[in-house]
Amino acid sequence: MAFIQRAGANLYWKRDGRDDAPALVLLNSIGTDMDLWDGVLPYLRDRFAVLRIDTRGHGASIAEPGDYALAMLADDVLAVADAAGFDRFSVAGVSLGGMIGMELALRAPGRIDKLLPICTSATMDSASWNDRIAKVRGEGMAAIADLAMGRFLSDAAEPALYEAVRRQLLAMDAQGYAGCGAAIRDMDLADRIGSIACPTLLIIGTRDTSTPFEGHGEHLIARIPGAAHVALEAAHLAPLEAPEALAGAITSFLES
Repeated sequence: MAFIQRAGANLYWKRDGRDDAPALVLLNSIGTDMDLWDGVLPYLRDRFAVLRIDTRGHGASIAEPGDYALAMLADDVLAVADAAGFDRFSVAGVSLGGMIGMELALRAPGRIDKLLPICTSATMDSASWNDRIAKVRGEGMAAIADLAMGRFLSDAAEPALYEAVRRQLLAMDAQGYAGCGAAIRDMDLADRIGSIACPTLLIIGTRDTSTPFEGHGEHLIARIPGAAHVALEAAHLAPLEAPEALAGAITSFLES
């Protein structure tokens, strides 16, 4: 585990797994940190060199307030990958992490082997995100906790898991959440993802009400050349509700 200093941020990262194995970067959603992947990691660490990163303003990655951009967050990942010794790597990202992954595939195509966008989209309702950002900056994380939790997990999630995720959400830096919310609000991926050249597997949660197949996943499949997709029984935070199935999908795609 280590930190790397970037403009306006101190980024926290951890490397696990085998040094001699293919490199895989795991990116978290907005409102979570690298712990999102704890249930998946045991299935991956024997097969891959795994790099996890707390997104700017999340977890232990302390960042200055302000509006962040997907390009900034993608450049953060490249800087951490450099520090970890990853020249080329595959990337799997949930929600915001998937958006960053798509941006990476466009910004640094020579460095991305394969792409796994998970429970994500290339376009979100910018007006609703603008409202959410204003609410968080004005009233704190509690103001949007119920809204976020209603989308993060399904009714099938264990109560203890629900409470743990909610506690983490309430404890996170409101300015960091708002900054990353601005990156989602302002992203311009929809008209660009047709240029993604790496093999891509989209993972969709059948219980995901935030970025469902209809209106979100279907557009990624239609626009990313050659993109395949798989559906898992999970809501928005698939690594928490379907860790073994998700690990299986990641592994079979990366090793094919």
